[in-house]
Amino acid sequence: MSGRGYLVAFYKCTLLSLRILLLVPAGLPVRSQGDSQSDNKVMDNITVRQGETVFLRCAQGDVVTHTAWLNRSSILYAGEDKWSVDPRVSLVTLNQEEFTIKIENVDMTDEGQYVCAVQTSSRPRTTSVHILVQVPPKIINLSRDMVVNEGSNVTLMCQASGKPEPSISWKLISSSGDLASDDEYLEIPSISRKRAGTYECTAVNDIDTDVQTVDITVNYAPTVSEGRDVGVTLGQRGILECEADAVPEADFEWYKDNIRIFNGFDGMEIVNSGLLSKLTFFNVSDGDYGNYTCVAINKLGSSNTSFLLYGKTCSSVDMEDLIGWGSMSIWEGIVPLYSSLILCINLFPTEVLYFHDNISLNRNTQVRPAEAT
Repeated sequence: MSGRGYLVAFYKCTLLSLRILLLVPAGLPVRSQGDSQSDNKVMDNITVRQGETVFLRCAQGDVVTHTAWLNRSSILYAGEDKWSVDPRVSLVTLNQEEFTIKIENVDMTDEGQYVCAVQTSSRPRTTSVHILVQVPPKIINLSRDMVVNEGSNVTLMCQASGKPEPSISWKLISSSGDLASDDEYLEIPSISRKRAGTYECTAVNDIDTDVQTVDITVNYAPTVSEGRDVGVTLGQRGILECEADAVPEADFEWYKDNIRIFNGFDGMEIVNSGLLSKLTFFNVSDGDYGNYTCVAINKLGSSNTSFLLYGKTCSSVDMEDLIGWGSMSIWEGIVPLYSSLILCINLFPTEVLYFHDNISLNRNTQVRPAEAT
């Protein structure tokens, strides 16, 4: 028999022995042990992370005639001859002491049993080892960002692969952090606007962590803040401000006595910016005084609030005149004494306001209508 034929026969015999060996379940942690009659040795499992390089070492000897590394039913290396077509597999060392190959960028497909078959002058012997590949977690199935109406039932899903199998957890990224789950699914029944925001899914195993997020937008009808009545002197500038909380943002409409006001109407200006709408009077006249209504509208509903624009008159008064209104001690610690102040009387509601250099010194003194004239 030629040398090549002998070599092929040897490897066929080795493969047959390997198939018999693989009938025994593998993958469980084992300890190095030798069989004195068969010279078959099983080494400890090798655990390697996905993407790393693993080295497979096999002891030789002076009397070795042929040697090979095999994976399941395939020959990787026969001596210096590479039989594997995988470019990641290469020879590291081959001498009288050891036969070492390496597999780079290890993947899950590389997991399994590997056998080093050695032919000596007396009989063959094998050394087997099982490679276990650990894989970092990777989130492979995640709910998309969503827009829902307030009161809807919401379910978020997060699935991940990895080895060991990763654990999954959900949490709402917020200052309170009061919504969390240790499961692939997060159930949010009858979601409220307070539950809107960014939800974080975390997949963890012994190797690494993977994190991805889902944004939930919760739509709700407008809620308008209570209107604040404003007093303005004739000829002066006045502003009514209307604030509405809504998703999506609200559109604003202004009315006076049920008649809608448009931007630029009768010297008025309407400016909308996000949650706020401002109705500005640049030169208040008698006809501007009265009741105004702000209406905030989006696709889920509307809300409104009312304002009163009223007039006030102002005149200069001496500090001596204030004595009749009470002791001067009421001003001590608040402002220094001035020789004169500006006295303003609101027409509705009737009250007296004191100003100096445009700084209000009002002590909220209510007066009778007869005294306000």
